[in-house]
Amino acid sequence: MTEVLKSLPGWTYTSDAFFELEKTELILKNWQLVCHISNIPNPGDFFTFEIFNERIFVIRGEKRDISAFQNFCSHRGTKLIDEISGTCNGKITCPYHAWGYDFKGNLIKVPYQDQFKDFNKKNHGLQEVDLEIFQGFIFVKLLDSDVPSVNEQFKPYIGEIEQYRLEEMRPLGRITMRPRNVNWKQIADNYVDALHIPVAHPGLSNLVGKSYGIEVSPNNGYIHKMWGDGINTRNNNLSNKLYNKYLPHMKHLPDDKQRYWLYYRLWPNLAFDIYPEQMDFMQFIPIDANTTMIREIAYALPDDRRETKAAQYLNWRINRQVNNEDTHLINLVQEGMNTNNFKSGPLASSEVCLIDSANKVREAIPVAKKENQPSESEINKKILNS
Repeated sequence: MTEVLKSLPGWTYTSDAFFELEKTELILKNWQLVCHISNIPNPGDFFTFEIFNERIFVIRGEKRDISAFQNFCSHRGTKLIDEISGTCNGKITCPYHAWGYDFKGNLIKVPYQDQFKDFNKKNHGLQEVDLEIFQGFIFVKLLDSDVPSVNEQFKPYIGEIEQYRLEEMRPLGRITMRPRNVNWKQIADNYVDALHIPVAHPGLSNLVGKSYGIEVSPNNGYIHKMWGDGINTRNNNLSNKLYNKYLPHMKHLPDDKQRYWLYYRLWPNLAFDIYPEQMDFMQFIPIDANTTMIREIAYALPDDRRETKAAQYLNWRINRQVNNEDTHLINLVQEGMNTNNFKSGPLASSEVCLIDSANKVREAIPVAKKENQPSESEINKKILNS
């Protein structure tokens, strides 16, 4: 892949036709996070996930195995599970005609089965979805592709990640959805944009100081990593001061990780924020060319210390301020790109993650190399001929 030191053209952040290509070429062909294994601890526990028109659910089996299925009945396509999470007692039952499936997706009950000619239940089970578990997190892939496994993508950082014992964590709350009136790439780009931090985030910049760093993983850049040490003792931000005051020693972490803030972006639309006392994920769910839903939840190891609870709250306060600052900025960027005259801008050599992101889009959808917006028919033709 030839490295180009410029951003994507503005039209790729606003075009409806280009967005349709992104759905298949960038999002559905890559791994999407559903939940953590602790969200479905018992047999029959399920968790649903929706993106675009795709609806799936993951479920814990009787032998504690986990499977993923398309969320529709094999009879008439009825949506089987309409809740975000819950428990199926004994079997999965369709609410329309009461067809029943076991937790492995096998069809086991069909009312009035004698009325179906040459019917074999073995041919009408649920459609399974590719599933992978990484450090306790359950991923699915909805379209076939040669994208490596999540474990393979994170391979350069496995040793570092394992120190945090993510698999043993438990949810601190429920999944929340935050709408943003911008293209999904604005949020993903902003997440790995290091040059804006000292300008736009005085609190965060004050906390990590000059320790903030970024890099693209060596294995084709599937992972973008950012990090910083929250040990700036000269900060005058109250939340920062209190966070450093109350954050207790975490015995499972080495000394150099006791104040270490770690960020991973898994291409294209997932972010892991890992802190000494907790972690969270943010998933940028594209809705249309100008709308995105941020799907997020926090997890932590069981820890009843009051100091830990205080640090988790202060972490939330610090990041709430960062999110407010970012929301304003990405809205301004989206407004600028909605004009007809912005093409693409230069990227500094240090903006390695932004450079890699833009080049990955160009590689997957070659029409993105065009500075001027093509017609919708030309956009569709380009992907067919690439």
